[in-house]
Amino acid sequence: MLIDSHCHLIYEGLVDRQAEALTAARARGVRGFLNISTRQREWEEVVAVAHREPDVWASVGIHPHEADSHADLGAAVLAAATADPRVIGIGETGLDYFYDHSDRQVQQDLFRMHIGVARDTGLPLIIHTRDAEDDTLRILTEEMGKGAFPALIHCFTASAGFGRAVLDLGLTISISGIVTFKNAKDLQGFVADIPEDRLLVETDAPFLAPIPHRGKKCEPAFVADTAAFVAALRGVTIEQLGAVTTDNFFRLFSKAERTTA
Repeated sequence: MLIDSHCHLIYEGLVDRQAEALTAARARGVRGFLNISTRQREWEEVVAVAHREPDVWASVGIHPHEADSHADLGAAVLAAATADPRVIGIGETGLDYFYDHSDRQVQQDLFRMHIGVARDTGLPLIIHTRDAEDDTLRILTEEMGKGAFPALIHCFTASAGFGRAVLDLGLTISISGIVTFKNAKDLQGFVADIPEDRLLVETDAPFLAPIPHRGKKCEPAFVADTAAFVAALRGVTIEQLGAVTTDNFFRLFSKAERTTA
């Protein structure tokens, strides 16, 4: 049993074949999917998928690329959206200084707003960070000092030092298909050492298809390929990794009801 802890089922490449993609994933042992939103106008559709499919859950949040267009989004609006029973996480949110599609200060302010809602609701924060390790860690440390909140770094590609620091703060780390890439040696070394109870796997579908699917649109079924690769790095079977990461998912996303065996 596996969980795809981060996918975008309403994005091009999946939206027109959701049922087919979910069926294919289930056939490979994937028994849960967290459908992630990146902007407010997506929330309704993302949540609707989760109401239609009993093994799909939803998140609500604003990606850092979209921060400028959501600068005035209030915490009350985000908190209200989390009341839906199928919404189990907040995000994705965070900082992206690689593309700088939004002003960095606006990104930081919106990131802190999401953190506040995560603290108030108890729902896990789903964090995107790229080329922004220092500010991400600074904000997480400062905000943890105001009161703890559950969180994970999704699609982890940062340095081992950053990884160890966020683990020390109590965060979970989710690994995508990037770990299978030939140039990901540093990431592969770090993944082998992530504590067993802090590890998740994901696809970020329709992006970042793992080997042997490079060049294709990624889909949730491919989390099985990433999981097999991670299991080999850690010297365990895919069945063992699946059991551990599934348990970790339901412990972190405690609002999700475990409806499958």
